[in-house]
Amino acid sequence: MAGQKLGFYTITGLKRWSCIARELPPISQVKALHVYDFDNTLFKSPLPNAKLWSAETTGFLQTMECFANGGWWHDPGILEATGQGIEKEEPVGWKGWWNEQIVQLVELSIKQTGVLTILLTGRGEDNFIDLIKRIVASKNLAFDMICLKPQAGPSSQTFSSTMNYKQALLRDLIYTYKDADEIRLYEDRVKHTRAFRDYFEGINKALHSPSAERKPINAEVIQVADAMTTLDPVAETAEVQRMINDHNTAIDSGSHALYTPLEIKRKVFFTGYLISSVDTTRLLKLVNLPSGLPENEVRFLADNIIITPRPCPRSILDKVGGLGRKQTWQVASLGSFESRIWAARVMPIPANAPYHTDNPFPLVVLAVARGSRPHEANRIQNWQTVPAGKQIVFQTEVGEKVQLRVVPETEGEGEYENVFISKNLKRNRDYPDVPPQFERNSYRPQYNDENRKANGANGGYRGGNQSRGRGGNNNVNNSYQSRQARGRGPGNNRTNNRGRGGGRGGYKSLDDVQNNSRYANQGSSYQPNYDDGLSSRAAGADEYNSSFPALGGGGSYNMGAQGNGDGGLPYGK
Repeated sequence: MAGQKLGFYTITGLKRWSCIARELPPISQVKALHVYDFDNTLFKSPLPNAKLWSAETTGFLQTMECFANGGWWHDPGILEATGQGIEKEEPVGWKGWWNEQIVQLVELSIKQTGVLTILLTGRGEDNFIDLIKRIVASKNLAFDMICLKPQAGPSSQTFSSTMNYKQALLRDLIYTYKDADEIRLYEDRVKHTRAFRDYFEGINKALHSPSAERKPINAEVIQVADAMTTLDPVAETAEVQRMINDHNTAIDSGSHALYTPLEIKRKVFFTGYLISSVDTTRLLKLVNLPSGLPENEVRFLADNIIITPRPCPRSILDKVGGLGRKQTWQVASLGSFESRIWAARVMPIPANAPYHTDNPFPLVVLAVARGSRPHEANRIQNWQTVPAGKQIVFQTEVGEKVQLRVVPETEGEGEYENVFISKNLKRNRDYPDVPPQFERNSYRPQYNDENRKANGANGGYRGGNQSRGRGGNNNVNNSYQSRQARGRGPGNNRTNNRGRGGGRGGYKSLDDVQNNSRYANQGSSYQPNYDDGLSSRAAGADEYNSSFPALGGGGSYNMGAQGNGDGGLPYGK
């Protein structure tokens, strides 16, 4: 039956879209077409963690033009790292990483007579076919077709975007299986859902023509609530560092000389005595909200005692005992300001223990009403002493509120300067992390149908321009190369002999953090902490408070005792 034709549409031609060698049913036997998207529709593919990376970097990581190897959606190592990694996840079928409701629908489609079941993804065929086939096989999902974005289609056509590729394939499906009465497509992205609906509407308008090659088809696009997930923070940082190492190696080899070497830097928002979530819950019991003030108008904090609202100089770190140093405190008095700021004054135990705070005295900001700032706790004048029997004693650990960022390599920076954004790298505020070669040529990542918010991010985007797919082939076209080649001027060619004193220091890993001078003399038990249980909200830490939502709360004010106002990765706790 492979030779049956409708115009130039044949089953033989349709099979060329599929990456699996499976015979397709005859045209007359197929009455319905069920098409399933892969990423965050069927499978919970990880996105960059917005709690781990700066807002700019979550988008930068997903922009194909910023990496010689294509970045997040083009690097199979990211998908392989899902969960506990492919070696452990494959034997258990990536348990917990599936949208089980969609899995059940796929299984029903497979069992149903007269239904052709297709997995359709924009990931690049060259990089991902083996991995996606292994993931699908681990769940025993026997699709009729598994389709990934090829470098060229069955008719040697090329595709300007993932949507363009998918629409070309869907057209072949509809016109090949002319007896199918319906097509159902499951998709997680709202913009893609709208685009598919418009596309099917256009096809059906054409099919109402008397000369149409088939009858109109009942098309339904089902919007799936995406379940965005992230990798383990340590694994994610390691994978991004590996991706950067590969990128820099490609530059050094001369194969991608137009790109800029990259590195990971830490952005420290504040240094403080960090409070555990258990003690945060205890301290929040001290908050007495006035009657009539809804809890959803209040942000609950109680997660740190500020040392400095910035990276801590070595002299102050030495004074407080260094990062990781434990200190016990006792609540001495409680106060509030205009019924919108609530705080607790604390004193160290023992009373003569050395400490430092940029505030007039050590305090814990317990809660702030909407529109208020934690630093306003310094305006509290009336403090009520807590009776001796009711004074809460708790322990803290000296640490930093940190997010990571991927930026062009910078020479000559010391460790203290490294945690600030370099003045020499300041650009358009909307795109501060775009490499300089893209800045010079007016490159800007486009907010188009390829974009997706990173986990928990209000402004994150998937990246890529209108001609870039989520995981298509990593080819920089000739016009793009010619644009990049113009006007670079002398000294911009990146080669192995760029005179950098032996290069950038070799392959980097997470182990480099522990060897960092900033963490020297902290003791063998000190390790950078990647938990999400620490807050960013500190009196005086206004840059963070005005720019980033609280961890776990998505920017919500109604966190309650379990919310803790968490705010980012305590990288270097």
